[in-house]
Amino acid sequence: MSTTQIDRPQSAPHVDEPQSPLAALTPEQIEQLGREFDAIHDEVYADLGDRDSRYIRSTIKLHRHLVLAARALLMGSQRRPLWLAGTTALSLAKILENMEIGHNVMHGQWDWMNDPDINSQNWDWDTASPADAWRHSHNYEHHTFTNIRGKDRDLGYEIMRIDPHQKWHPVYLFQPLYNLILMGFFEWGVAVHDLNRAAINSGEKSKEQVVQELKAIGAKARAQIVKDYIAFPALAAFAAFVAGRGSLQSGKRSFKSTLAANFTANIVRNVWSYSIIFCGHFPDQTYTFSQAEVAEETRGGFYVRQLLGAANIDGGPLFHLLAGNLSFQVEHHLYPDMPSSRYAEIAPRVRDICRRYGLPYNTGPLHKQLGTVHRTILRLAFPGGKVRPKPGPYAPS
Repeated sequence: MSTTQIDRPQSAPHVDEPQSPLAALTPEQIEQLGREFDAIHDEVYADLGDRDSRYIRSTIKLHRHLVLAARALLMGSQRRPLWLAGTTALSLAKILENMEIGHNVMHGQWDWMNDPDINSQNWDWDTASPADAWRHSHNYEHHTFTNIRGKDRDLGYEIMRIDPHQKWHPVYLFQPLYNLILMGFFEWGVAVHDLNRAAINSGEKSKEQVVQELKAIGAKARAQIVKDYIAFPALAAFAAFVAGRGSLQSGKRSFKSTLAANFTANIVRNVWSYSIIFCGHFPDQTYTFSQAEVAEETRGGFYVRQLLGAANIDGGPLFHLLAGNLSFQVEHHLYPDMPSSRYAEIAPRVRDICRRYGLPYNTGPLHKQLGTVHRTILRLAFPGGKVRPKPGPYAPS
């Protein structure tokens, strides 16, 4: 993903937009709301214990079993049923590791366990992005400056016009195309996201720092490529060669079919993670904020901004697991350090706060959320555009 700063114009276009629900709250209400959200966090953290640690350990165990099953099945990848079964298992394993394990462990959600391995500083994940770079661009920049225009570089990932406040540029005419490319190769876009070309051009980042970051990206990319496209295909080829009593042709076919399975699993994982993440941030329901709006933001105001800038995806337990519980994106943005397994439990309390304070609670089915995201990307590829209508205060159905 390019880091060209085409989405930081000198002056933003005028956009007619609905009043932010934050403006309807009094300072006293905002402070009280902040205390209520703090109380939820504190109560959950006081209750963390064995059932939580069992959850993450069992999830990691499930992931490892899926990987072992996938690799074993792909030893026979020349046979189509084994190829399909192995590719499916590997896709699920990569999704589970990327979403529910890697993302959430590196958020510090399990640091309270004091486990030497399952913690935010030591964990690395099965994706192209170096852990340190991701923690900076995501944990710090995105979760601190969520949806603040000119501060949150995740708004369109610096290459797309995702908000009508962004000044139009002719390059955006191509965004429906490179959006599809980003979808398929999302891990590589995330890998280079923290380079931040604006910081490089302004001198905020020294050449030495850039070189070190490029080396880290290169090392991680090399490890991923060797693992998925050389080592495991070669192992499968060797197994086929032995089983075929020295047949080079059998070994070659096995190498190619296993490589294709690994490539397919990576694409499936990338498309899934892209879809969950974009649905959590860019559907019609979410708000963006000017820097002036948040200049004197309080703790309560911070919570409201996180609430308004995120959106959930409806689904069942299996869907939420494979989404890394980022289908509870509202709860995740309120409490990024809370174990993801607790988001479903606190969601009714978050909705109740929204009801009592007249705030929206953004949620919808996957097809609706993803559909509005792609409609926005297509519409804002062209000049103009307006803020889509926003939902009213949450009301239980």
